[in-house]
Amino acid sequence: MLPIAGQPLLAHTLAWLRTQGVAEAALNLHHLPDVVRGGLGDGARWGVALRYSYEPELLGTAGAVRQIDARFPGWIDQTFVLVYGDMLLRLDLAPLLALHHSAGATLTMALKRTDTPHSQGMVALGDDGRVQRFVEKPPLWDGGDVANAGVYLCEPGVLAAIPAGVSDFGHDVIPALLAGEGRVYGGLVPGYLRDIGTHASYAQAERDWRA
Repeated sequence: MLPIAGQPLLAHTLAWLRTQGVAEAALNLHHLPDVVRGGLGDGARWGVALRYSYEPELLGTAGAVRQIDARFPGWIDQTFVLVYGDMLLRLDLAPLLALHHSAGATLTMALKRTDTPHSQGMVALGDDGRVQRFVEKPPLWDGGDVANAGVYLCEPGVLAAIPAGVSDFGHDVIPALLAGEGRVYGGLVPGYLRDIGTHASYAQAERDWRA
């Protein structure tokens, strides 16, 4: 709910999702849930039908999605986009969606370039965009400068790869898909993307958005 150019970050996310053709969204809540509900309401202001899933105990990035599916049975019934809540985005997902469908992917991740691989989920790709190797925050990495950007296109079948309890996409789900029969792809996406998880990055996002 931190403001950027006078609007909460999540409001920017909802507005961006609508530009990408998303009409319904579920938001996972944990810290100060009433503040989020009070600020965003039903999402109608941004043209998105918004529902909420409260998480009393943290379940991880994937465990939260499993809980949403359990809380709203049958709601996740088509290709869906998963976005980490601390991202400021101005991306065009059309090229990534085209790759996802043409490849018959189970999960396709938006990628970015980085010079700090130890703090990112790092990805090695084949020429066709298929993920050959993925390591979450490796202490050493020799596979290039392409990193997970925290935006996924998923098929409902990805839910079967999420174990019960606490689980994470980077540590659990993506490695399980790669080790099994899941088809995982990735692509660099044009546009703006910034994680606002530090004071410096948040200040830079504010400057960028007003530029």
